[in-house]
Amino acid sequence: MAIRTDLALELLEQQPDAEVMQREIQLEGFPLHQVTITKEHTRFGKPPGKYDTLSIDPLLHRETDAFPRACHAVAQALEQLVPPLQDPRSTVLVIGLGNRAITPDAIGPLCCQSVLATRHLVERSPTQFRAFRPVTVLAPGVLGMTGVETGEIVLGVISRIQPGLVIAVDALAARRLSRLMRTIQMTDTGIVPGSGVGNARTALTQKELGVPVLAIGVPTVVDGATLAEDIADQTGASCEALDDLHTPVLVTTRDVDQQVTDAARVIGYGINLFLHPSLDVTDIDLFLS
Repeated sequence: MAIRTDLALELLEQQPDAEVMQREIQLEGFPLHQVTITKEHTRFGKPPGKYDTLSIDPLLHRETDAFPRACHAVAQALEQLVPPLQDPRSTVLVIGLGNRAITPDAIGPLCCQSVLATRHLVERSPTQFRAFRPVTVLAPGVLGMTGVETGEIVLGVISRIQPGLVIAVDALAARRLSRLMRTIQMTDTGIVPGSGVGNARTALTQKELGVPVLAIGVPTVVDGATLAEDIADQTGASCEALDDLHTPVLVTTRDVDQQVTDAARVIGYGINLFLHPSLDVTDIDLFLS
């Protein structure tokens, strides 16, 4: 059975590749594991690009100043992923992917609630809001609710507002329970909506959209069969229960409601700090209140 995970870090743990560059640094006291893939075809199927995985354990443990530090760490990680020659005044489209009615899939829509929409303000009062970058925020929902593919909605919006950058936020699947809600993966390769729950849709990538795409994801579920297979491999025992997992079963944490809300808020604030460097967390609190 194939191990199912969206995290480049976990794929490398499963199939080490000497040609893939890795290093670990610290951002605001948070470990950031950086993976850079340069080959077009790899054993684990990820496209070439950068995959940065931020560990946010201090946030879950409610350490002192963990929230503002985590927000700044996300902002700094995104800054490192921005394509060269990116116009700092071009419009940015932030997309919150997922279904807000299903808690493990609500990271994207909840994140949108914490992102400052400024495009209309900059256009109407350019002098007053000259310190802000034009930002639009979109939570397109899911095909089952709208009858429209997410990719079709996004392409329609892009054709109208012509952004210089797209940032997509979505829920992911991990291999290990220890990484649920504890990591944030950021990449410059784009994302495939629904891939974390085995329901992949049209890819949101620069090739498909014609615009550079940064993707941010938080693992909120572990595939049940993957978890059972992992445990069986580690114990060296056979696992008859694997035969019962023909229907996908997803495992998440007991405190998923609060953890998803916290992670979405960190990402939203981090995007704000990345796009509006003159702001701090207190300023964002004021604008969102």
